[in-house]
Amino acid sequence: MTAAPTKSRDAPNRSASPQGVVLGMLAFVYVLNFLDRQLVSILAKPIQDALQITDSRLGRITGLYFALFYCFIAIPVGWLADRTNRVTVLSAACALWSAATAACGMVGNYGQLVVARMMVGVGEAGGVPPSYAIISDYFPRERRTTAMAIFNLGPPFGSALGVAFGASLAAAFDWRIPFLTIGAIGVVTAIAVYFVVREPPRGGHDAKAEAPATDAASFGATIAQFFRNPVLLLASIASGAGNFITYGLLNFATLFLMREKGMTLNEVAIWYALVVAIGMGGGIYVSGRLVDRFSRRSKAAYAAIPALSLVLALPFFLGFVWAPNWQPALLFLAAPMFLNSFFLSATVTFVQGEVPPERRVISGALLLLAMNFIGLGLGPTFVGMASDYFHPTHGAHALQAAYYALAPIYLIGAALFWALARLIRRNERAAEGTKR
Repeated sequence: MTAAPTKSRDAPNRSASPQGVVLGMLAFVYVLNFLDRQLVSILAKPIQDALQITDSRLGRITGLYFALFYCFIAIPVGWLADRTNRVTVLSAACALWSAATAACGMVGNYGQLVVARMMVGVGEAGGVPPSYAIISDYFPRERRTTAMAIFNLGPPFGSALGVAFGASLAAAFDWRIPFLTIGAIGVVTAIAVYFVVREPPRGGHDAKAEAPATDAASFGATIAQFFRNPVLLLASIASGAGNFITYGLLNFATLFLMREKGMTLNEVAIWYALVVAIGMGGGIYVSGRLVDRFSRRSKAAYAAIPALSLVLALPFFLGFVWAPNWQPALLFLAAPMFLNSFFLSATVTFVQGEVPPERRVISGALLLLAMNFIGLGLGPTFVGMASDYFHPTHGAHALQAAYYALAPIYLIGAALFWALARLIRRNERAAEGTKR
């Protein structure tokens, strides 16, 4: 009685799509996802000039307001995707956030921009978790972190394309044009996803012992099982600290470089875009290869490598904030761009490997809930509020002071990931003792 629904959901009548095609398509969707998400931050200066909004308001619209919808709606969407067709959910989500992005280019005041950005968050809530699960079911465990790293090139390439494409269009025409153009591209891409990507069988690359039949678990029970697991809980909090740094830096970087380091919009479109693409993109790919290599010895590598990367990034971040003009600032920034995102592919792959295949979408959504509510929701909000707080005493350098206030989070994040590495290693030793 129950076999037929499972077959129709997990093994549609179409043969599986080629791995490279699927990964390329999902990565491109993630590029659009992040590009749409970052456009307001990239075009912060002209938007601030046009709509008369403060740094605090900018921080809330790119952080807290967006994250409230993006994080919490991802949970029911993930639960639904685990029980239906994940490709269909992804396609519909891409269409929704792309239409909402186009709407951002039509707003006339701050309130309308808030509503449009919230709708972007609603759509993007259905983007990443289904993709994590689809990739996990297309690639075997020993190649997953590299596949996830390629997929996670979406944020650097999305940010870089947003800077290059968005800033160039805004400089040549108007800040509204990038929203309208990129929104239209996203709608077309959503249609392509539906017809190109094929739903893979759940758990096709996992041992049967790793995939118990838990489809009947209730929504609340699934959430409770995730957060009752100390390893998954600590992984979520640690990655939240990493994202706090990432979004706190990225969401104000363009404004900081233009306001305090003297860059123009055209210079941002070339040089900052290159630093983001090469630095962040290279870091995400290299981290995937490193973790795939060292995690064969111990899964503690999923946390130890991110801990080390954050410690190494801190002095270069301080150099970026201190630099007297934009040229040395960008040179210093290249290192944090490379190192800040080492945690991303490692944490995602670790969590996907720790849960049953039929709970991968909801588990990915729960990871993103913690990661992005802490990071995306609070990181930019903190930097924006700190900038307004320091303005009476630091004037034109208030944003610089806010970035200095962000620096201690590097050490907090590193400590959390190191604690996670120790916990993973302790569990491995306990498991080895049980086998003996």
